[in-house]
Amino acid sequence: MEQYEPDRLSPAQVAAMRRSFRNGRAALSRRSLLRASAGGALAVGGLGALSGCGIPAAGQTQGGVSAEDHSAKEKTINFSNWTEYMDVDDSGKHHPTLDAFTKRSGISVKYTEDINDNVEFFGKIKPQLAAGQDTGRDLIVVTDWLAARLIRFGWVQKLNASNLPHAYANLSAQFRSPDWDPGRAYSYPWQGISTVVAFNKKALNGIEVKSVSDLLDNPKLKGRVGFLSEMRDSMGMTLLDMGKDPEKFTDDDFDAAIARLQKAVDKGQIRRFTGNDYTSDLTKGDLAACVAWAGDIVQLKADSPDVDFIIPDSGYLTSTDNMLIPNKARHKMNAERLMDFYYEPGPAAQLAAYINYVCPVDGVKDELAKIDKSAADNPLILPDKAMAAKSHAFRSLTQKEETAYEEKFAKLTGA
Repeated sequence: MEQYEPDRLSPAQVAAMRRSFRNGRAALSRRSLLRASAGGALAVGGLGALSGCGIPAAGQTQGGVSAEDHSAKEKTINFSNWTEYMDVDDSGKHHPTLDAFTKRSGISVKYTEDINDNVEFFGKIKPQLAAGQDTGRDLIVVTDWLAARLIRFGWVQKLNASNLPHAYANLSAQFRSPDWDPGRAYSYPWQGISTVVAFNKKALNGIEVKSVSDLLDNPKLKGRVGFLSEMRDSMGMTLLDMGKDPEKFTDDDFDAAIARLQKAVDKGQIRRFTGNDYTSDLTKGDLAACVAWAGDIVQLKADSPDVDFIIPDSGYLTSTDNMLIPNKARHKMNAERLMDFYYEPGPAAQLAAYINYVCPVDGVKDELAKIDKSAADNPLILPDKAMAAKSHAFRSLTQKEETAYEEKFAKLTGA
């Protein structure tokens, strides 16, 4: 198990995290683009929490450490999740799927929306995990790069497959074996997040967009192209366009992709690098085409017939938000039962219909069609086989790589 050392962030990494707090995925509404998350307000506190001063090394505790499991006697779960990432009834006070789980199992769920950003949340739980203490949480949801870090440090528990029969059987093939958790021994996806190419048909006015190369090279789109300020998304899509695999690329490959984007910046092809704020520019037509998050496009298409998307032949990038059980959690089996519940087609479909992210559960189409046929037919929510085959993940990075890559990307974007 990798030894934990307090994080030392480069200026470029700090800048990247501030971008994420301000207008990246941390600022995405999980249900409506009209409601902003609270992530931006936490930027200073969250970054300050990363200094890690005085925290013991992880070598003082072992991976997969469990307190005595009190699940049998204590019918409860403490579940921490992102804001706007759970189904809600019309009153705004109840979560129907959680209520259904409690009714069936007798296990109450204390559901807390206290994750506004991966970095800020890591700052919250790091002191307890590093010291081998209970975080007070039985189940957490974090993005793949942070999930990978927690697994490397030995700060989450190995799952008991016997408590996860639906998860094991129904997990979509494209999510089954990430390089940071082969075979999903420690995690299961909550939802998938796809990065695609979006466009405004009216703004294109007949111009054809089929690839990232079209965004970068077509002079008719000069000054009307957007890329994302999140390094993994923009660089991953560019690497794919260059015939490189984001799961296996080298330093030279990364530098070549930086140079490709830099050329487009220098000639004014790229209007700007954006966070979630590209949505208004795309709707208005100020951006004719851009690299975009699929969850946004599902929402935008519902309100604007001019907005649409394509999946380039070269492929697209997918990341995941993942459920994990921290060390010393008091209710491990209860948490596993809740994880498995969301891999049953019924609850999975109900969740997908509400939040509109990529559902990682196979076999939900018929159930989702009963709730929302348009969602069931939407490949941005339920990827078909052809789309799933084009999905690629951005590989795990070492601390040294992450520092170097963020610095190069920050220079490119002017951050």
